[in-house]
Amino acid sequence: MPTKTSLSLPEDVRKRLQVLEKEDDGFSDEDRVKEKLKLVQEFLHDDAQDQLSSLKEKMKSSEISVEGYLSKVKALLVRELSQSTNGEGVNGQSGKTNGLATNGSHKGEEDAEVTMDTQEEAAPLKSPTAAKGKNGRKSKSDSDSKKSPASARVTRNSGKQPTIMSMFPKVQKRKSDEVNGEDSIAQNGQKEQNGQSEQNGEKEVKKEEEEEEDGTESREEKRLKVDSDESVPEKATSEVKNTPVTAAKTPPPKCPDCRQYLDDADLKFFQGDPDTALDEPEMLTDERLSLFDSNEDGFESYEDLPQHKITNFSVYDKKGHLCPFDAGLIEKNVELYFSCVVKPIYDDNPCLDGGVPAKKLGPINAWWITGFDGGEKALIGFTTAFADYILMQPSEEYSYIFALMQEKIYMSKIVVEFLQKNPDVSYEDLLNKIETTVPPAGLNFNSFTEDTLLRHAQFVVEQVESYDEAGDQDEQPIIVTPCMRDLIKLAGVTLGKSMLLYWRAARRQAIRHPTKIEKDLKGPTKATTTKLVYTIFDTFFSDQIDQIDKDGGIKRQRCGVCEVCQSSDCGKCVACKDMIKFGGSGRSKQACRQRRCPNLAVKEAEDDENIEEEDIIVEIKKSSKKVPIAKKKKQASVKLSWVGEVVETEGKRRYYKKVKVNEELLEVGDCVSVSSEDPTTALYLARITSMWEDGSGKMFHAHWFLRGTATVLGESSDPLELMLVDDCEDMQLNYVESKVNVMYKAPTDNWAMEGGMDDEIKVIEDDGKSFFYQFWYEPECARFETPPAFVPLDASKHKHCMSCARTNEKEEQETPRVAEPLGSQDHDSKAVYALALFKGAQYRVGDSVFLPPDAFNFSVKAASPVKKSHRKEDVDEDLFPEYYRKSSDYIKGSNLDAPKPFRIGRIKEIFCHRRNGKPDMSEVKLRIYKLYRPENTHKGVKASYHTDINQLYWSEEEGTVGMAEVLGRCQVEYAEDLNESVQDFSSGGPDRFYFLEAYNAKTKGFEDPPNHARSSVQKGKGKGKGKGKGKGKSSAPQEDVQEPQVPKVPKYRTLDVFSGCGGLSEGFHQADISETLWAIEMWEPAAQAFRLNNPGTTVFTEDCNVLLKLVMSGEKTNSLGQKLPQKGDVEMLCGGPPCQGFSGMNRFNSRTYSKFKNSLVVSYLSYCDYYRPKFFLLENVRNFVSFKSSMVLKLTLRCLVRMGYQCTFGVLQAGQYGVAQTRRRAIILAAAPGEKLPRYPEPLHVFAPRACSLNVVVDEKKYFSNVTRGNGGIYRTITVRDAMSDLPDIRNGHASLEISYNGEPQSWFQRQIRGTQYQPILRDHICKDMSALVEGRMRQIPLAPGSDWRDLPNLELRLKDGTLTKRLRYTHPDKKNGRSSTGALRGVCTCSGGTPCDPADRQFNTLIPWCLPHTGNRHNHWAGLYGRLEWDGFFSTTVTNPEPMGKQGRVLHPEQHRVVSVRECARSQGFPDTYRFFGNILDKHRQVGNAVPPPLSRAIGLEIKKCILERIKEEGVQAENVKQEKMEVID
Repeated sequence: MPTKTSLSLPEDVRKRLQVLEKEDDGFSDEDRVKEKLKLVQEFLHDDAQDQLSSLKEKMKSSEISVEGYLSKVKALLVRELSQSTNGEGVNGQSGKTNGLATNGSHKGEEDAEVTMDTQEEAAPLKSPTAAKGKNGRKSKSDSDSKKSPASARVTRNSGKQPTIMSMFPKVQKRKSDEVNGEDSIAQNGQKEQNGQSEQNGEKEVKKEEEEEEDGTESREEKRLKVDSDESVPEKATSEVKNTPVTAAKTPPPKCPDCRQYLDDADLKFFQGDPDTALDEPEMLTDERLSLFDSNEDGFESYEDLPQHKITNFSVYDKKGHLCPFDAGLIEKNVELYFSCVVKPIYDDNPCLDGGVPAKKLGPINAWWITGFDGGEKALIGFTTAFADYILMQPSEEYSYIFALMQEKIYMSKIVVEFLQKNPDVSYEDLLNKIETTVPPAGLNFNSFTEDTLLRHAQFVVEQVESYDEAGDQDEQPIIVTPCMRDLIKLAGVTLGKSMLLYWRAARRQAIRHPTKIEKDLKGPTKATTTKLVYTIFDTFFSDQIDQIDKDGGIKRQRCGVCEVCQSSDCGKCVACKDMIKFGGSGRSKQACRQRRCPNLAVKEAEDDENIEEEDIIVEIKKSSKKVPIAKKKKQASVKLSWVGEVVETEGKRRYYKKVKVNEELLEVGDCVSVSSEDPTTALYLARITSMWEDGSGKMFHAHWFLRGTATVLGESSDPLELMLVDDCEDMQLNYVESKVNVMYKAPTDNWAMEGGMDDEIKVIEDDGKSFFYQFWYEPECARFETPPAFVPLDASKHKHCMSCARTNEKEEQETPRVAEPLGSQDHDSKAVYALALFKGAQYRVGDSVFLPPDAFNFSVKAASPVKKSHRKEDVDEDLFPEYYRKSSDYIKGSNLDAPKPFRIGRIKEIFCHRRNGKPDMSEVKLRIYKLYRPENTHKGVKASYHTDINQLYWSEEEGTVGMAEVLGRCQVEYAEDLNESVQDFSSGGPDRFYFLEAYNAKTKGFEDPPNHARSSVQKGKGKGKGKGKGKGKSSAPQEDVQEPQVPKVPKYRTLDVFSGCGGLSEGFHQADISETLWAIEMWEPAAQAFRLNNPGTTVFTEDCNVLLKLVMSGEKTNSLGQKLPQKGDVEMLCGGPPCQGFSGMNRFNSRTYSKFKNSLVVSYLSYCDYYRPKFFLLENVRNFVSFKSSMVLKLTLRCLVRMGYQCTFGVLQAGQYGVAQTRRRAIILAAAPGEKLPRYPEPLHVFAPRACSLNVVVDEKKYFSNVTRGNGGIYRTITVRDAMSDLPDIRNGHASLEISYNGEPQSWFQRQIRGTQYQPILRDHICKDMSALVEGRMRQIPLAPGSDWRDLPNLELRLKDGTLTKRLRYTHPDKKNGRSSTGALRGVCTCSGGTPCDPADRQFNTLIPWCLPHTGNRHNHWAGLYGRLEWDGFFSTTVTNPEPMGKQGRVLHPEQHRVVSVRECARSQGFPDTYRFFGNILDKHRQVGNAVPPPLSRAIGLEIKKCILERIKEEGVQAENVKQEKMEVID
C-alpha cells in the first residue's frame, strides 16, 4: 500500500488535541473520541472518511454496538494522527494510547471488571419468564401495578416522579387489593406511549447532537479558540473574578447518560468497591441476610421480591459519575447502579456492622417513597430486577447528592402543610416560612433559602398536584393559590406531569389518619349574617346555579394539551358516574375528577390576578356630554280622548290634565309602560309629566325610569326595582301600552334601629303592573342617591319635569357667565365685569384659580428632566449576558411621564370682547397674573425638593385665558399678612397656597412682592377652610364676618372591622371626622399595633363572625369582658374584608358559591345591616370590582341598596393623594337616608399616567368615578427622594429598633411625616437580613435608574459566608433571542429551543438566577426583579414582605445594597414617623403592606366631612325657614 501523506492540521486544532491529551477533567473515553473526531474529521483522508461512514452505517443497522463503533473509530484516529506532519504525533508524551484511557479513578485494570459486570448483569435477564423491556431488561410497567398505594413508585418507563403523599399515612408498602384495579388502569393507559419512551429518548439525544454539530461547524476556528481557553483549569479565588465568561459557541460537553457537565468541578466519580463486595445475585443469597434460598423463580414478580435496607450507598451511571436518581434519569431509561452495604430489613442501625458489602447493584428499575421513619426523614427505596432496597445512610461521597433529595422531599411537606392551612398567602409569605423553618436534626442541610425552593420547584409543584388530585370535589386546589401560581411562573414549572391514580387513595388515607400533614382545625368560621343579607345571597345563587345547570354550565374544564387532559375518563369517580355514557343522569356536567386540568385551573386563577399597575395610558379627559341611548319604541293601536278642559295654552300647545287610553284614565303624574320594537326587550316605564296636543297630535312628556337590571346591579337587582334618571323625551300618546303602578319606597322613621330585622327581600308583590323606586341613579358613575327634592313653581305645575330642570341647571352651570358690569373700566374692544360664574362657583377680581398645565407658559424655560435613554450601547455581552433583554426605555416606577401640576393665576380682570359694539357673552375671558411654582423658575425641579409643596412666587407676568379653562378656585395669600402660622394656614385645606417673594424672570432673581400683590391679598387673610369651590369670596368686607360661623363637625363613633394596624382609621382621625371606639382584628400583632396608636380604642382580637353573633343574640360583653357596641352606637363603619377565599376561583358554580356565601365580605355587609351606621366604607384591592365577572361588586351594592343605603363605587390611586407609591384601591361608599352621599376626592397630586387607569368595566359598560380633573393635580408628584432621603444609612439585616435621625428633614413630605412634636428617635428603620447569595446579587446591581437582575454580571463571586458562586452556563440555542453579538448562546434550558425542559439543565448558586433567563421570554423578561427604586420615581405597590424575586421585586434601596426597611415602607404608605408597629420585622412589614395609606383615607374623610357640613347647613336653613314661618303666623 502506498504511503499516505500526513494530515495537514491547523495550529489551533493541534493545540486543542494536545490539550485533550494533557487535561484530566472528567472526560469519558467516549467523549474524548467524539471530540477528537469532530476536530479532525474534515482533514481525514478519503479512505478514512469512507471507513467512518461504513462504521456509522453498521452501528445504525445494529451490526456493531456503540462500544464497538467507538473502539474502531479510536483505532482509526490513532492510525491517522500518527502520520501527522513531520511524523510528530499528537499523542503527547505520557505514553497513554492517544490519551483515551479512562479518567478519574477508573484505572486500566478495571476495564475488564466493567466488562465482566456487564455480562453478569445480562445473565438473569435472559430468564424466559422475565418480561423484557426495550433493552432486554425486565419491564416494570405491568408488574408495578401490584405496589401499595402508600408506595409511590417510579419505574424506568413510567416517566413519573413519585409523590410525597405516601409519606403522610403510616402504612405498609405492600399493595392492598382494593386499589389494584385503579392502578392497573393507570399503568395500562400509558403502556403504549411508555413503550416508545426509550426510543424517543435516543432519537432526541441524536437529534440534539446533530443540531449542535450543524450550529458549530461554521464557527470552527472561534470554537477551537474558546475551547482551548476554557480548558485551562481555574484556581479557587477569594475575590471577584472580573474576567468575562467566554462565549460558548457550542454547548459545553455533557455526559450522555447522567447529563452532568464534564468540565464541572462538582462532578465526582465513584471511588470503587472493596475487594469483599459481592454481586447482587450472590449477595442476596448471603446467610447474613437470612433470606429464602436462591431459587430464581423467586424473582419473577414484585410480590416475591425480597426487601432489604442499604447503608453507605452511592449511585452512579455506567461511567462511574455519581449522580442523583431523582432527576428523571431512571424515567428516561438511563442505567443507574449503586454500591452499598446491604442489611436485613429488620436492622435499623445504619452502621456497617452486620451488613454485606455489595457492588454495582442494578440497574435501578424504580425508586419510590414510602413514608417517614417515625421522625422527619423520608423512607426512600430502589427496586432492581432482584429486590427492593430501603435507603438508610449514604456514603460520605454521596451524602451531598442525597441531602438534596431529602431536602426537596422535606420542603414539599412544608409547602403542602403551609398552604393547606394558609391558602391565601403570597409567594413572599411562603418564602418567609421556608427561610424560618429549621430542618430536622440528622439531615445533611441546616437551612432553606429561596434558591432551595426554586431548585426543587418542579418536584414541589408535582407533589401539590398530586395532593389536589386526591382532594374532595369541593376543595379549592392548592395549585391555584396565588403563592403556587407565582412559583410556577417564576421557576418555569411544567404542569400536568405526574398524576397517578393511587395518590388519591394515599391522600384519602392521609386525611382519615393524619400522621404528618396537620389539618388546620381552627379554620375560618361560618359567616354570621343578618337574615336580609343571607336571603339576598342565597336566593341569587340558587337561581344562578339552576340556570347554570340548565345551560350546561361552564363546560370547558381542560386545556387539552397536558397529559391529564389527554387521558380517558376513569368511569369510577363521582363525575364519571353521573355521565350519560356511564349510565348516569348527565346533570352535573363536571369533568372526570382524574382529569382536573392543572393548566386550566392555574390559567383561570390567573384571570383574577391584579392587572399590572402600569399597563394602560389613560385618557385624561372623558366626554362630559352624556348622550342617552335612543329607545326603539313600538306604537300601539289605541283609542285616545282628552278628559276635561285645557289647563294651559302655550303657543300651539294646549295642555290637559287627563286622557283616556282604551277606556283607561291617565293623569299627569301617572306611570305608563311603552313597548319596545325588540320583543326581547322589557317594557320601558315612564312617568307622565305633562300632556298636550299640537300639530304633531296628542303628545306627552315621558320622564323615563331605568330598570334596576339596566344599572350596574344587572341581574342581581330586584326585578321590580326602578331608578329615577335624568332621561326624558316628548312622544305621542299612542305609544302608551298601559298604566302601571310605581311607588316610592321611602325609608321608615325608625330605619336606623331596624337593622337585622328585615328578612323579606321582596318589597312588593309581582302582579306584572307594580314597581317601586328608592333612588336617583347616575349611570356614568353608578351612584345611587336619595331622589332630589323638587318643588315646581306654581306657573309650571302643568309641565314640571325633574329631569328637564336638572339637565337645564347642569347646562347653565357648564356655561361661563358674567355679572356686575364695571362700566367705568369699559373699553371700545371689551366690556369689563366684577363677577364671573362657572360650575356653581363665583369668581371675582383678586381671586386665584387653577388652570390646565398648558393654559399659559412662563418666560423662563425651566430645565425639565430630559427623557434620555438609560440603555447603554457598549455593553460587554459576555460579562452582562442578560442586558440585551432591556430593550425598552420605559422604567417601572419612573415619573418621567407624569404630567405637570395645574397652573395657578390671580385674576386681574374679567371681560368679554365686543362684537359690533355689543359684549360677546359666549366667550368670557380672564386677565391673570402668573404665579410661579419653585420648579418653574430657572432653578428647576431641584428647587421644589426643599420648598413647601404649596409655596409659590408672585410674578408680574400676565396672560389671558378663557373662563371655560378654569378648573377651580384656590386661596393664595402673602405669608406675611397671615394671622396664623403658615403651617396652620396650610393645614386648613388642600387648596391653600402662599408666597413670600416675587420672581423676576428677566433678572432670574427673587425680590419682595409689589404692594398691589400684598394689598389685594389682605382682604381674605387666614379665613376659611380652603375648600375652594363655591365660596364666592367677595371684596366686600361684610363677607368676612360670616366665615367664623362654619359649624363644627361632630366626630362620628366608628367601628373599624379588619382594622389591621389602623391605616384607615388614622386617615379619618387626621380628617377630624371620626373617633374609632372599636376595632376588630384577629391577627394579634396588628391588633397590638392598633392599640399602641389608639389607646382609647377597644380592640377585639376575635373572629368578627363570633362578635356579631354575640351582639345579635343580645350579649353586652364578650368572653374577655370587653363591652360590645350595641345597635345605635356605631355611626361610621369602615373596613377592608379579605376576599382571597374566593378570589382564586374564576367563576362561581354549584361547588364553589358557598365559599362566597361564607366569606368575610358577607359578614361585613351583615355588620352594616345590623348597626345601620350613617356612613359605610369598604376598601379592597382594585380587582374587587372585577372578581367573578363583577359579581362580588354587584351583590355588595345589591345588599346596600336593599338596606336603603345610598351607595357608589370607584377606584382610587393612592399616589394621587400624596404618597410615593402606586396603589390602586376599590372603594365602596354608602350613606344612610338623610345623609349626603360623598363624592370621591379630586386628585391632589399628579401621578404617572400608566398607573391611573381607574375606570371599571362591568357587563361591557365603562364606569368612571366622579373625578372631574382627570389625571391632573394641584401639587407635584411625591418621589422616593421626598419620602426617605433623610433616613440614615443602614446595612443588610440592620435590626436596631431605635436609632437617631442624624439630620434634619430635607423635603416638605419629610417635615410633614416627622410631625410637629419633638421626636429625636427614629423607630423601625430595620431591614430584612437576606441570605449571602441574595446580598451578593444586590451588591452587583448598579445604582442607575431602572437597574435590575438583567444588569447582573456573569462571574464567580466570593460571598460573605465564604462560598463561591458559579458562572451561569448558556448551553442551548434560543429561538426567540438568537445569539449574542459575540456569537454566544443565550438559552439555559432545552425549552428555549422549543423542546420540553430537561431537569438536568437546572443550575444553582449562580449570580444570575437560572430561573429568570429560563422563563424570562414568556414573562416580560421578569423586568423589575432585583430592581432598585429610583430617587425621582415612586414605589411599586408596597408588599407585605419585600423580596427581590417576589411579586413586587423592585424593593432594593436606590443606593444601599439592601431591601427597603420597615420605616421606608411605612413612609411610602404615608404613615407618620410617630406611628408604631408591633412584632418581629416580618410582622411589621405585613402590617404596613396590608394597610390603607392614611393620606388616601384622609382625603376620603374630608369628602365625608363636606357632606356632613352640607347637611348641617341645609338643616340650619330649614330650621330658619320654619322659625320665619312661625313668626309670620304670630304676626
